[in-house]
Amino acid sequence: MKLKTYKALSKRVRVTKNKKIIKRHSGQDHFNARATGKVTRRKRRDNQWSDVHEKAIRELLPYV
Repeated sequence: MKLKTYKALSKRVRVTKNKKIIKRHSGQDHFNARATGKVTRRKRRDNQWSDVHEKAIRELLPYV
């Protein structure tokens, strides 16, 4: 029986060639004027999931 992909997570996550799991920073929509420049620059970059969460994510995305 085929496993189902957890679609909500697959839309928010990208897997690189070296099997790293990448996500976007949260809180980018609005209220960015009050954030410091350091925080704003950090939100532009993608973020890697920690190794603790990686096992759970790989179970939800079986074919990635």
